[in-house]
Amino acid sequence: MVGAGGREHSLARSIAADPAVAQVHVAPGNPGTASFATNHAVDPGDPDAVAGLASEIGANLVVIGPEAPLVAGVADAVRAAGIACFGPSAAAARLEGSKAFAKQVMADAGVPTAASLVCHDEAELAAALDRFGAPYVVKHDGLAAGKGVLVTSDRAAALEHGRGSDQIVVEEYLDGPEASLFVITDGSQALPLQPAQDFKRVGDDDQGPNTGGMGAYSPLPWLAPGAVGQVMAEVVHPTLARMRELGIPFSGLLYVGLAMTSRGVRVVEFNARFGDPETEVVLPLLRTPLAQVLYAAATGALDGVGELEFDDRAAVCVVLAARGYPGAPQKGCRIVLPPETEDAFVIQAGTSLGADGQLVASGGRVLVVVGTGDDIAAARRNAYDHIARIDFADGFCRSDIAAKVI
Repeated sequence: MVGAGGREHSLARSIAADPAVAQVHVAPGNPGTASFATNHAVDPGDPDAVAGLASEIGANLVVIGPEAPLVAGVADAVRAAGIACFGPSAAAARLEGSKAFAKQVMADAGVPTAASLVCHDEAELAAALDRFGAPYVVKHDGLAAGKGVLVTSDRAAALEHGRGSDQIVVEEYLDGPEASLFVITDGSQALPLQPAQDFKRVGDDDQGPNTGGMGAYSPLPWLAPGAVGQVMAEVVHPTLARMRELGIPFSGLLYVGLAMTSRGVRVVEFNARFGDPETEVVLPLLRTPLAQVLYAAATGALDGVGELEFDDRAAVCVVLAARGYPGAPQKGCRIVLPPETEDAFVIQAGTSLGADGQLVASGGRVLVVVGTGDDIAAARRNAYDHIARIDFADGFCRSDIAAKVI
């Protein structure tokens, strides 16, 4: 497992639960993964170092969590070493690494998405803002850790957000609720996971700046029956076909960010990896052994895997972030975690061990507290009850995650 955040802790936890898995190694991992796996102090963005470690430990499968190593070509290096890898090539990861490239693929494939313009200077940016009008949607072309998008009615703020970038994408605003759909693919076959919804703004009632995500829930009781099948038919398979036509088949996890608009389903964005924190609510509900599915995708054998099975329950996760996030988060605060229960546990996202061996905050999003239950109300209650038992003086969270769907 490559990565060090909450997504990687969650993935490694589910992989370790697969009866076919003998050992789990994480590079570099965090104190959470160290509780059940072997961590290695390896730079996750160094293709040669990751491939070397995989060869050294005799790994059968490498799973790449974050987007930056994918864009850097880590998956290519691992495959070149003769080891199965779950994650797209650097060329295919441009679906996330370049918003402009993703828009072109969508257009070529006939995928329903927001109208957009690619801007290369301030004059083009200003003209695009005027063409689409408020609310303005401005996206940095490259990777931005989930914080490169600004949605605002303030034209001056939209202009400022786009300054200093060689390439900016401006889109029409899409109304309606958003959803995240993860699709496991070997480049031809594709299997959807259960959809989730995340909460991007830092404050209650969706106030404040964008973050990497402050919480999520799954399933989505408001999602129309047949919506996943529609997205697979109208978005996923045409996109995979277009990538094959371009000679850069996409194998790994295709994250489809969706807006359920008044005019129908529209794609907001593609990502080339599992989303965070949605992963933390989707995987606890997955009954199908995860590692075996990922290995099948990595080896081009997904056609031998049936539909994925999920528990008929719900999951809600709430992010505990460090004071100051998403600006300048306070680091070093001591953390004491309660024991996990049958219905609640903690995923570590931005933690490390201090000199005395004590768990401390070392990032912006520090902990992801997951609650499960028979329905969303129960899952939400279990998550917030568990938060109340955590000692983290500098931590804060939203109080309204999934509140409007119970």
